[in-house]
Amino acid sequence: MSRQSFIVIGAGVVGASIAFRLAQGGAKVTVIEAGDIGGGTSSTSFAWVNAHDKSPRVYHDLNVAGMGAHRRLAEELDGDWYHESGCLEWREAGDQEAHVTNVERLQGWGYKARWISADQALSLAPFIDAGTIGEAPVAFFPEEGWVDTASYVRGLLAAASALGTTVVTRTRVSGVEWAGKKVVGVRTETGTSYRADTVVNCMGRWADDPVLPEELRVPMNPSYGLLVYVQAPGIHLNRVLFTPRCHIRPDTSGRLLICKNDAIHALGPNSIVGPAMPEANALIQEASHVIPALTSMKASEVKLGIRAIPADGLPAVGPTSEIDGYYISVMHSGVTLAPVIGSMAAAELLEGRPDEALAPFRPDRLVPRQNRSIHAQ
Repeated sequence: MSRQSFIVIGAGVVGASIAFRLAQGGAKVTVIEAGDIGGGTSSTSFAWVNAHDKSPRVYHDLNVAGMGAHRRLAEELDGDWYHESGCLEWREAGDQEAHVTNVERLQGWGYKARWISADQALSLAPFIDAGTIGEAPVAFFPEEGWVDTASYVRGLLAAASALGTTVVTRTRVSGVEWAGKKVVGVRTETGTSYRADTVVNCMGRWADDPVLPEELRVPMNPSYGLLVYVQAPGIHLNRVLFTPRCHIRPDTSGRLLICKNDAIHALGPNSIVGPAMPEANALIQEASHVIPALTSMKASEVKLGIRAIPADGLPAVGPTSEIDGYYISVMHSGVTLAPVIGSMAAAELLEGRPDEALAPFRPDRLVPRQNRSIHAQ
């Protein structure tokens, strides 16, 4: 029997995870990436691993599975990318009732979350200004953490390559190839065609790219924000901080990463960002209310974060009806979910048996149902 063959479009955390597990299962895998490995959506993520405020319950449970899968994968591959640091959260006065409700719900679901005093919070993160917490209740989530996405993707693709996977970078897919109603491969802007039994869309925020026919796109509702990196010598932060001002976590090479979910100004996919922009300094000043030592520091790097959110906010994972040879794996929370989705999707693809845990997340709820385009006739 010939080996099953797959094309994975996208070399981010999700694509790398699926490619590795497919290769581990004996498949022939080709990964095609428009830029550099890990350089797309995955490179502009806060990369917080959590199941912190994610509903409905099935989505929470999937994220909890992702957290456990990170721990096991790092052990399996002796990876240095996963940092189970714990997370501290407090909220402003008007949002504290919702905070208490969420923590109590998580505790009822068996999620590791506990209330701690301000003094305990300061012992876990000594550089915090006690005044910024005030009388707010503080929750600690000991099993949450963050991922160095560049190291993660490199590690998994190196392992996949050792198993025979081909990784093609700086090569943009320009279209798909059909045989009747079956997708049989892709074309690239270089004029090269690649053929496989199945094409896997792991394109992140580009999952609705017009290079794909409409019935193969994932309707997306991305959001935008700033990621500001600061060289912070002497500030040894070891936790994720989820605060009313902003969110802060450690990063590699002694840096801190600061972001805020709410857009600071009108950001869009073509926004030009950089260390000199006033908005970056404004975000650092917000962070300095939490960690006063940041007051005099400047941005060393600024990125535009574009969150790859499918139209209804939930993951889109699986095949689409009426079309063979095509599988979608696109989601927000991709960093948290990547290792578990890698295993689940690869098992579905290799064994042909649907995983019931993925039933609520099938793409058919999003992908237009219509007479499939002329490409599939």
